[in-house]
Amino acid sequence: MQYDHILIRYGEMSLKGKNIKQFIIKLQENLQQKIKEFPNVKVTRTQGRMFVLLNGHDPEPVMEKCKKVFGIQSLSLAIKVDNDIEQIKEAALFALQNAKDVKTFKVAVKRINKNFPIHTNELNQVLGAHLLTNTDGITVDVHNPDVEVKVEIRLEAAYITSKAVLGLGGLPVGTSGKSLLLLSGGIDSPVAGFLAMKRGVHLEAIHFHSPPYTSERAKQKVIDLSKQLTKYAKSIKIHIVPFTKLQQEIFREMPESYAMTIMRRMMFRIAEQVSRNESILSLTTGENLGQVASQTMESMHAINNVTNYPIIRPLVAMDKQEVIDISKQIGTYETSILPYEDCCTIFVPKAPKTKPRLDKVSYYESTYDFTKSIEEAIAGIETIVAHDRKDADEGFSGLF
Repeated sequence: MQYDHILIRYGEMSLKGKNIKQFIIKLQENLQQKIKEFPNVKVTRTQGRMFVLLNGHDPEPVMEKCKKVFGIQSLSLAIKVDNDIEQIKEAALFALQNAKDVKTFKVAVKRINKNFPIHTNELNQVLGAHLLTNTDGITVDVHNPDVEVKVEIRLEAAYITSKAVLGLGGLPVGTSGKSLLLLSGGIDSPVAGFLAMKRGVHLEAIHFHSPPYTSERAKQKVIDLSKQLTKYAKSIKIHIVPFTKLQQEIFREMPESYAMTIMRRMMFRIAEQVSRNESILSLTTGENLGQVASQTMESMHAINNVTNYPIIRPLVAMDKQEVIDISKQIGTYETSILPYEDCCTIFVPKAPKTKPRLDKVSYYESTYDFTKSIEEAIAGIETIVAHDRKDADEGFSGLF
């Protein structure tokens, strides 16, 4: 006997009522895509449950992939047997004996198939007695057991599990529309992208590149961060904007204290145009209220004024350590701290305005026409696609 299935449990998705089917279908698609490297491993579903059919494959690497799919509340290795009491007993004993560090256990039966001849309470007792009889040094603890042997009696079969592993939760990527992530290369923006994906958002990314002030290594760093985020999605399209000329004009023509605010407004203008071209409905940023001069309430107000697009700010109420902790958990931290400057760390004013006034920003911008440089930047965008795949040495494919 061996584990032959992974049982997938929904979390928040189960509250979606009449709309739940579209979420389940998308989760199944995402899950099948994530495990496609494993031959003959298939995703199936019945009412209220989804299963990964292992077909003899080693379950551990498959489990690791499944744990990175948004929309899964928890998952368990499972044994599928016929709705036969003797087969269920054998499977329950296998599940208990293959659990680690067990001194106490509990049996929990869920009887969806009401035609099964033994009622729930009686089946709990029958299985508990069987496990006690066939093991040594293990006792029952119904309140705080080391292992809970769960038995689901469904219409088509019975499924037995002994350990639930937490998934990422959230909603399946692709169920909440598309958002354009302003990806700088620092710690914050990849975490913001991860948290947006957790809400079902399909991400594209935009990066502002200012050679020779920013190097090719800085550009590669952003590609690498995007590839790391694709562990939780299929792929991420990255739009790399040539920003040097426009950035030079801003810092040459605008008052130094307002240059950072105006630069961010130009970024939002370009991001909005890319969003229109790509049928994207919102922007996502790694902004955190009060962290730097461009992230005060007054700065956000002045910067936001250039776009009507919704701006998703998943980090707005977090402190820096919380963001760092998440970046380490999702695997982006070590890349984020590589010492390659992005365009936001060059031409930094000595005293940036922390409370910029919108009327002054509008006046300063009216004194110089940036239109041509914005159009040139948009026309020169290089688009790259980062994939979650082992055979892509660079983690991306060609230009669009």
